[in-house]
Parts: sequence; C-alpha cells; structure tokens
Amino acid sequence: MTTRGSRSEKVKRIFQQFDGNRDGGLNRDEMAALVVAVNPRVKFSDEQINAILDEVFRTYGEFIDGEKGLTYDGLLRTYDDGAGDVDRDFDALGLELNLDDNKGVSVVSEASSSSIVDERAIDSQKKQRTAAWAVSPNHGIVFDDTWKIVDDLEILVKRLKSKQAKDGKLKADNFDAFSDAGWSRELGPSAELSDKRIFWEESGHDYAIFVKELGVLRNRADGARSREEAFDGHMAIGRVLYEHQLFKEALVSFKRACELQPMDVRPHFRAGNCYYVLGKYREAKEEFLLALEAAETGGNQWAYLLPQIYVNLGIALEGEGMVLSACEYYREAAILCPTHFRALKLLGSALFGVGEYRAAVKALEEAIFMKPDYADAHCDLASALHAMAEDERAIEVFQKAIDLKPGHVDALYNLGGLYMDLGRFQRASEMYTRVLAVWPNHWRAQLNKAVSLLGAGETEEAKKALKEALKMTNRVELHDAVSHMKQLQKKKVKPNGSNGDGAFVIVEPSKFKTSGDKTTLRQDLAIALQIRVFQKITRLSRCDVELLKKEMRDNDVPVSYSGGGGPQKSIRKPNLEEILRKLLNFLKPETFQGAVKAINERILSVLDDTGSGRVDVGMFYAILAPICNGTPEKRKRVIFDALLWRPVNEGNSQVKKADAVEYIKLLRAIYLPSHGISEMMEVHGETETDSSMVSYSEFLVMFDDPDWGFGIMSTMVKLETGDRNRHGRHVCSVCRYPIIGSRFKEMKAHFSLCNQCYSEGKVPPSFKQEEYKFKEYGSESDAVKDKCMCFSLQSHNDP
Repeated sequence: MTTRGSRSEKVKRIFQQFDGNRDGGLNRDEMAALVVAVNPRVKFSDEQINAILDEVFRTYGEFIDGEKGLTYDGLLRTYDDGAGDVDRDFDALGLELNLDDNKGVSVVSEASSSSIVDERAIDSQKKQRTAAWAVSPNHGIVFDDTWKIVDDLEILVKRLKSKQAKDGKLKADNFDAFSDAGWSRELGPSAELSDKRIFWEESGHDYAIFVKELGVLRNRADGARSREEAFDGHMAIGRVLYEHQLFKEALVSFKRACELQPMDVRPHFRAGNCYYVLGKYREAKEEFLLALEAAETGGNQWAYLLPQIYVNLGIALEGEGMVLSACEYYREAAILCPTHFRALKLLGSALFGVGEYRAAVKALEEAIFMKPDYADAHCDLASALHAMAEDERAIEVFQKAIDLKPGHVDALYNLGGLYMDLGRFQRASEMYTRVLAVWPNHWRAQLNKAVSLLGAGETEEAKKALKEALKMTNRVELHDAVSHMKQLQKKKVKPNGSNGDGAFVIVEPSKFKTSGDKTTLRQDLAIALQIRVFQKITRLSRCDVELLKKEMRDNDVPVSYSGGGGPQKSIRKPNLEEILRKLLNFLKPETFQGAVKAINERILSVLDDTGSGRVDVGMFYAILAPICNGTPEKRKRVIFDALLWRPVNEGNSQVKKADAVEYIKLLRAIYLPSHGISEMMEVHGETETDSSMVSYSEFLVMFDDPDWGFGIMSTMVKLETGDRNRHGRHVCSVCRYPIIGSRFKEMKAHFSLCNQCYSEGKVPPSFKQEEYKFKEYGSESDAVKDKCMCFSLQSHNDP
C-alpha cells in the first residue's frame, strides 16, 4: 500500500516536472502539458483539454494562486480526491524518487510544505509512531495535546493486539478474492484500509479493559481548552481506531465530533464509512446525506469533497438495494470529477444491475480507459457484453480481469456461466473448480460444476460434485437435481436406449387437444408461465394489491405536463424505486435489486419509451395491479381506481375509453409481447380520439376479452395457487424432473408432462401419434379422484 508520505513525494516530483517557470504554480499551459503527458495513449482535442482545465481550476479554486496557477497542495488534493492515480502517472512519466540514504525520506519532502503539521511530520520519531493521515496538512492533527492522546491510544491498541494475538482471538480474512466496493474510505488516499479485514474479539476481559481506558482518553479530549481542540481530539481518536479497524469504537468518536461541529463535513463522512463497514447501510446513507448538506452549505470550502460523498452515498444506497437512486449519485460524482474512474466504474456496474447494458458498457469502458488495470471494471464490462450477446469479446475481457487478479471469484464464476451458456461444459467446470479453490464452500459454484460435468458427459464426477453441493446447503433444488440424475440413469439402462437424455419431439399446437374445459390450452399456459416467472423474480405476487390503493390515497403526486401537453402525474425512476421499496419492504436488498432490474427492463422501458427518465405513476400502478396479490376482483378494481387517479380522469367515476384502450395496449405490450398489438391497433385505433367514457362494468368486459384484453389472467391465477404442488413420484416423461405444478396426462399413451414441456409442445419420441389428448391434474388428489370415478363408471357399465 502506498503511504501518504511516498504519495506526497511522488506528487511533488510530478509538480516540479511541469512547473517550468519555477513560480510555485501550474498555469493552464503547464497543467495541459501534465494532462497530456500522463495520458500518452489519449488524443485530446483542444475542447477536451479546455473542459478538463476549466473543471480543475473551478473545483480547486481555493488552490489557485493568481496567475501562477494550481499550487502543489492543489495538485495533491486532486489525487486525494481520486481524480488520478499517483503511481500510474508517476510511472508513465518515468520519474524516480530521490531517497536520501541517511534519512530514509525523500530529499524534496523537507521543502514540501511550510505548515506546522508538515514540520512535525519531518520529526522522524513522530513519523514512525503515527499513521500517515495524521501528518496530512488538510486533514491531520492541529493541536499538540492531540498528539499526546494519539500516542497513548496507539499504545493501548498495540497492547490489545498483542494480548488477543497471544490468545489466538484475533482473526483476519483476506478479501482480495472479491470485487472491491470501490468506495472512498477516507477524505484522502482512497486505499487506506488493508485488504485484510481484522475481526476483534469484543466479549473478552482484555477488550473491556481497552474500552475503559479508551473512555479516559475520550474524557481528556472533552476536557480540552476549546471546542476546536476537543473536536480535533475526537477526530484523531476516531481516525486511529478506524485505521486499526475498531469500527464500532471509531464510530463513537466520530459521532461525538459531529456533536461538537455539526456543519463540518468530515465527521459525518467518516461516521458514514464506519456504518457502511458495519453493514448498517441506512445509517450510513443518513450520515452521507448530512455530509452532503454540510458540503453544499459550506460553499467552496468543501467543494472538492463532493465527488467522494456522492460516490459513498451511492454505495450506501446500493447496500439498501436502491440501484436506480445510486446511479444518480454516481453520475453527479462523474460530472463533478470527469477523471474519477471509480465513479464511472460504479455507475457502469449499477447500470448493468438495472439492465441498461449499453449505457453500462460505455461507462465501464471509460473507467478502464482511465485505469487499464482495473480488474473489477473488466469483470463487470464482460458481464454486460455477455448480456448483449457479445460473447467472444466478453470471454476476452473476463480473461483480462483474471490475468489482473487471478483469484477474482466474480470473474471466474461469471466466465463459467458464459461457457455454460455456450455449451462449452469442460471449460465451465474448470472455471467453477478455480472458484472453489478460492472459496471452498461456494455451493452455487459446486452445483454449477456438477451441471457442467453432466453436460460434458462425466456422470460419475457430476454425481460426486452434486453430493458435495448437497453437503454445503440443503436446498430443495439440489434434492430435485439428485432425483433428476437418478431418473436419467434409469432411463439409460433401458434396452431400447434411443430415448436418451433430452430427446423429445416438438408437436405443432393443432395436434394438442384438451380433455374437458378445465384443462389449460397449451398456448395460454406458455404465456401465463412467462408472466409467472416475472411475478416470482419481482416478488409482486407477495405484494397485497391494496397497498397500491393506499399509496394512491396517501401520497399524491404533483401534476406535470408532457411534451404533448397532456397533464400527468409523473415522477423520475429513482423516486419510483422508493415507492417500490415500500411495496416490497419484506425483500432483502439483493433480492430487491433483482426485482427492480426486472421491472426496469420489462415495464419502465415501455412506459418511458422516450427515455426521459420519467414515468406516469397512475399507469404504472395499473400495470402492476394484475400481478399483485389479491383476488382477481380486487386486482381489477385497483386497476380501474389507478386509471381514475390519473389527472385525465380524476374526479370522475368513469374513465375515458381512449385511456382504457391505451392501458390495455400497454398491458399487452408488456406481458404479451410475442402476441403483439398491431391487430388491436387496427381494429380499435379509432377509440384513441374517442371522448366517450367507460364504466367499471364496461371496462371489465374490455379487460377480460380473451382476444384483445387480458383474459390470460384466469390462467395466471390458477398457476399462482398451484405451481408449488408436487405429484408424488411422477416425473415428466420428457425432462425427467419431478413434476411440480400441474400434471398433464396424455389419455391414450398415459405419459405425463410438466407445465413447461406441455407449454412447449414436447412429447417423448417413443409415443408418436397423430393427435394428443391431455387432461390436467392440479394435484395428485385430483388424479386419485379421477381414477376412482373411472372405476365407478366401469363397474356400472359391466352389468
């Protein structure tokens, strides 16, 4: 890890290299030469150079010394804010540190600054005993008595560390294998935390004594001669504790500093960092918002910190699952500091997380352009390329991420998934094996390894891998997978083994007949299954439809006017995400992220077809209502209420016919995209200019119409109530998986199909018939009743 000392020396050498007239400042020409020199592969236009210089000279106005330009402290600050990579720039310029062999410090460091703090820093004794941050001229220690507190605290921490290490209680985990969160940990260098996370034993006697002695030091800080000195003391205590990863104790000190100087950005920012590390994302978000408020009201004094606050606020929001909101803050950070490669990487990753792949690729490529060795950015770029079906390029980029960081779990795991999608099972299993070498109890990697080995034809190895996955987690999917493998093995030993794994015939829809009115049509089931998958991903089937009504009643939205001039209650996507968080408050953050991604891809992309970033809320509620939890009648009533809530219908008991038609067109475009809406637009297009009104009962007739309404809803509701039903030992005759949901039995050949195979028209090749007639059983008890009825009828007919 680069120390603060060596960083400042490198910046000093860069500064001296370009301060041609030796006036102690970098004017626009000198600064332009620096930007070009440290980016040798970039061909900047004059406009780009001027834009960069304007941004630097505006953002760091307090460090501009008249005609001389940007001072050394200003250049150091730009690097501290993440605007560039000191080590990379230093190497690109081919510079070397001139170390004095006797002192062990850079010769230029003696003249680096005339501030009191830097004079103290030159004292070799204090340099050895004090963390690098403490000697920083901008964020370090100001008062002499604070140094004494820091010295005493370092002794206390050292004593605690030696006791816990002796007892074997101190644990350290290496997080190098995982993607870096990329957040700004401090208001200085961006990599102050070690890769090794330390876990202190907090329940023992030694720790209790440490906390007691720490309280004495806090009292000393509180007893200082002035409020400023007390603030300095608590901030320094917090920094030392944070440095040693005693985050809970550091938080106490930073919160005390917040009380002493509520409008100072630094304690709020650092308290937010502590909360984030401790996994308290909501509290972290609140502290970053306070830091943001303080920075915005403090004028130019804190302007240089805004990009870092925006970045960390975005990451805290992602911790809560609020990815659309996080995108907004990453964008702000990237606008304020165009060279902030971390902000661009985070923006790209977040855009990928909500399914906006093209925008994600653009942001991630920008981040890599600025920092070519950014392994995490390569990993996410490859994932986005795979999502866009650019698989060969994705493989290259994944490989680059792995070359940069050989144990990168995310890159290895995702590359394994890509190889699986391409049918390259042997390569996939190799990737999952490498994941397990780094993370031995990664059950998903173990399961995927089993599946890839099965695909590669290595059945025995696949069985071993599956058993290992079963040891790691007892999930029902794994039991089904084991059962599936047993079925495949049974099938292969049959003498007429032509019906091997995956063998089936697809029959055209006209040859699939149903027995009785209660058996679902194949085409209807296919559509309903797709909608059901979306319901499960978004978990909207667990959201009571009445909550939509409550949102409309309790939270009114201001009326705005679209480009067409019509009144709308529209809000921006991040605000819509907040509403979704309330509706789906039972979801864990990562599950909520998946729900938002699905909703953004399927619903918001249609409702915001112009790309304005705003969505008609009433229409959004009406689109959600059919797939929420509640009786069909309740759902339809809420749909109608949502249409009434829109400004065009507000205050009426009826909705405009044109509005109802527009709604059904959107509904079909979102949930029945394969069917299209062209025929509906042709037949019913004239109603768009129709000013007539539609009552609730008339709307129901339109909605339930099987041809151009949403008549599929009845099949969808049937799936909701029965798609967890299991049918004893019955397995699908095509896919050989245990049948869950409905069982479709062919009445003549007596084979059974699961929901999916029936909807896709698959039948076993050994049962070739001119026509197939199926009967649907929702549960095994239905099948037993049917069997009993058949016996009863036979006994009556026998006499």
